[in-house]
Amino acid sequence: MTAELRSLSYWHDSLPEGDLDVPRPPLPGDTSVDIAIVGGGFTGLWTAYYLSQREPSARIAVIEKHVAGFGASGRNGGWASGLLPTSWDVVARASSREATLAWQRAANESVDEVGRVLTDEGIDGHFAKGGYLRVATSPLQWQRLNDELVESREWGQTEEDLVLLDRAAATARIHADGVFGGLYTPHCAAIHPARSVRGLAAAVEKRNVTIYEGTAATEIHPGTVITDRGTVHADVVVRALEGYTASLPQYRRDLVPIYSLMIATEPISDDVWRQIGWSDRETSNDDRRFLIYAQRTADGRIAMGGRGAPYHWGSRIDPAFEHPRGVHAALQRSLVQLFPALADVAVTHRWGGVLGVPRDWFPSVRFDQASGLASAGGYAGDGVTLTNLAGRTLADLITGTDSEITRHPWVGRQSRRFEPEPLRFVGINTGFRLAELVDRREELRGRPAKTLDRALHLLTGH
Repeated sequence: MTAELRSLSYWHDSLPEGDLDVPRPPLPGDTSVDIAIVGGGFTGLWTAYYLSQREPSARIAVIEKHVAGFGASGRNGGWASGLLPTSWDVVARASSREATLAWQRAANESVDEVGRVLTDEGIDGHFAKGGYLRVATSPLQWQRLNDELVESREWGQTEEDLVLLDRAAATARIHADGVFGGLYTPHCAAIHPARSVRGLAAAVEKRNVTIYEGTAATEIHPGTVITDRGTVHADVVVRALEGYTASLPQYRRDLVPIYSLMIATEPISDDVWRQIGWSDRETSNDDRRFLIYAQRTADGRIAMGGRGAPYHWGSRIDPAFEHPRGVHAALQRSLVQLFPALADVAVTHRWGGVLGVPRDWFPSVRFDQASGLASAGGYAGDGVTLTNLAGRTLADLITGTDSEITRHPWVGRQSRRFEPEPLRFVGINTGFRLAELVDRREELRGRPAKTLDRALHLLTGH
């Protein structure tokens, strides 16, 4: 079992010795608690953490099918960022300009809150707030970054939030090949996600939260969680499953599981690092539509991820889908394209996992006091920090605490559900093909693929 868990990702494989040796006991049978949280990832654990602070006497149980940090929380790119999955314009249309900016400030501040908790709880999550650098590797990408800076200033963002770097300034941070310039924000930290989420699980247990591992929830109802080990009765039930939401038939069309794939290199020599730079452990990507993302790990590797795996019929999730043909090899080619000095550096880890995407890319935090049902999710890959804000928000909503964060635009948000099959399958995979086609067309022609881009936006809502 330990070897199987360590093979989930580089992050799991580099956990401290013995961390995964002894799983927590499963649910022993029917039980009653005050609050039942379904999902042992960041959303569920942050919610338990802050609830245990607000209501120390509350009986809180976390129900996890595998082990804490098994899913995206333990396998992601390790970005604790202030990024929102949807645009400010979309958020403002659903709320207001002021509410949009307040939510963005809260997301930025949550980066520091993650770091504070890791420090306070003695969790060695390799947290390094080096910021986030998005580089342009073509003139068209460089123009888009310039346009984005202008837009950010119109929204009142200052150089403390976002700054445009010319070629020299960008490559002084990370010496990638073919860079025209970049956009830099300090509101991001690199972390070791598996160390962080596993450490958070241990921290909530110290606060008398019980985590039941090896316990699969099969149905969620007001006051009840039905599992393969027994029934949990609770006044409040929190659904915190993110990419695994579709595993419950009643929520199959609420969030779709989209696979993201990653690779990690062997430790890189000091000589090569001197060529690359990257001394502040900034998180980084370029401005293509078909997203890639990377960080320098604390032990001197590069961990890079990206999209490219197809959506599977009926929102199926299967370990076999974590190694689709050609995607890991394409990531390695992108890595060497950006950093030719890595041509002879071996890739030691290849993995993947699912993230949860709502139909409109707009995440939500919800609590219905009448039914006692709560949920949070739909981070679309930006969840390492947003889960922290979601956990604090749920804790305030559930305990009736009136706070500014309970008034952010994602609170009470209900995205429309995804279409049934076969429309879902055709639409999502067509969106992937369009994103790839936009990048290829722009690379070949050196100008925006406006018609394809509009079609992509209309199809995906993003």
